[in-house]
Amino acid sequence: MKFVVKVSPEITIKSRNVRKQFIQRLCNNLRKVMTSRELSADVVARWDMVELVVDRQFQEDDKNYGIRCSAIATVLQETPGIAHFFEAAEYEIDEESEVIALEQIAQATLGLMQGKIGDKSFAIRCKRQGQHDFGSSEVERHVGGAILKANLNCRVQLKQPDITVAIEIKRKRFFISTKKVAGIGGYPIGNVGQVLSLISGGFDSCVASYQCIQRGMQTHYLFFNLGGLAHEVGVKQAAHYLWQRYGSSHRVGFINVPFEGVVQEILENVNHAYMGVVLKRMMMRAADQIAEQMQIEAVVTGESLAQVSSQTLPNLAQIDKSINCLVMRPLIASNKMAIIQQSVEIGVDQYAERMPEYCAVISNKPTTAAKTEKLEHEESKMDAAVLSRAIANRKLSAIDEIYEHSELIDNVSQVATPQAGDVIVDIRKDDEIERKPLALINNKTIEIPAYKVNHAFLELEKDINYLLFCERGVISKLHAAHLMAEGFKNVGVYVPNTA
Repeated sequence: MKFVVKVSPEITIKSRNVRKQFIQRLCNNLRKVMTSRELSADVVARWDMVELVVDRQFQEDDKNYGIRCSAIATVLQETPGIAHFFEAAEYEIDEESEVIALEQIAQATLGLMQGKIGDKSFAIRCKRQGQHDFGSSEVERHVGGAILKANLNCRVQLKQPDITVAIEIKRKRFFISTKKVAGIGGYPIGNVGQVLSLISGGFDSCVASYQCIQRGMQTHYLFFNLGGLAHEVGVKQAAHYLWQRYGSSHRVGFINVPFEGVVQEILENVNHAYMGVVLKRMMMRAADQIAEQMQIEAVVTGESLAQVSSQTLPNLAQIDKSINCLVMRPLIASNKMAIIQQSVEIGVDQYAERMPEYCAVISNKPTTAAKTEKLEHEESKMDAAVLSRAIANRKLSAIDEIYEHSELIDNVSQVATPQAGDVIVDIRKDDEIERKPLALINNKTIEIPAYKVNHAFLELEKDINYLLFCERGVISKLHAAHLMAEGFKNVGVYVPNTA
């Protein structure tokens, strides 16, 4: 099988050298992601597209080959920089005669479509590049006529057909595809710089982080811990999910800043009306210093205009005065329903909707138009050393190693040999399960996707011990730790001994 990948239109309008750089970066990113997921395909950069050729491996049967192709298609759907892609077959035009060339294209198309169209409606769409003795409309008529002649039950329907057959001719080669799949667009990660995203695990910060990844930014995560270990594990789950699904071509950092002391200082010293704005300014000051030390040029927040009192225009202006680097707010003009809808589309809603709102400071009558003099007066009441200590005590982890840096995760029970009665919960994706199914004789196995396991656990029997399983143990540890933090004691992780 061959995948013909079309890059985002924003890339195709760039200068020759810049376009080449972006497409090469996209190819490198695809290779990295596929290698990390143990997938293989030849990735070839072209002038306006990328081709992936998926050859059969030694002794690979049809089922496993199909699973691998499906997994590669998933990578293409979730990699920034791709507008859409086709599952296509490639052919060479080996005849100079117009009639023979048209007939060759028609017969190749007929061979692919035989048995697929049946009594469905269809349309032929053709695009050409290069010099030919025929036009695109001639190809469409000739191929459509051949299909109609071979199958009396089907019919041509140019508007909203059941099947669209896409033919793309590039000089002496042509591609035939019946399936077009949308990508997420944007730019390849690595071409437009790095950002530090303030993530709380809620809808807004998760969607803002995703939008930065989608636009090609290498997105690091900055977490201000206000709710203890349970909050920490929940946010790590959300950040790890976003990185693994959409940004795993590049390693990024997860920075955990203990902010309870700063919150306590605000509660004890700052006027109620100004608490929310002061807290945001403290976070921004910390983010500014950390970004500068990491040589990151911009800070990202999930703030949306007027969603809460600290996000009015006057208050946002006051918050920005506390920071030197660029502040990016992708969601500034978005409404809450649109944000939640996008969180559902990208799959992070499963984490965000269960994330408690850690309202560290709640003002009785919060100001919506903070004044500079009053802000400075309120902040002068605080001990500046408290913020400095919080910044100094931060913990930096690579996003793929965050499970190794949590007391709660360290307490998760890991079992190599399950006891009789233990139930194994396989939280892997369907294609991973198909490729490497679990085979246990003495224990029941149930399959629950990782993003559903937190909800599903509420419905499981309370007197049974459950062991979560994933390929590398990362996601299963995070989910087990989160469940333990919510009070479940009947959960652990299955780590089979492969020695």
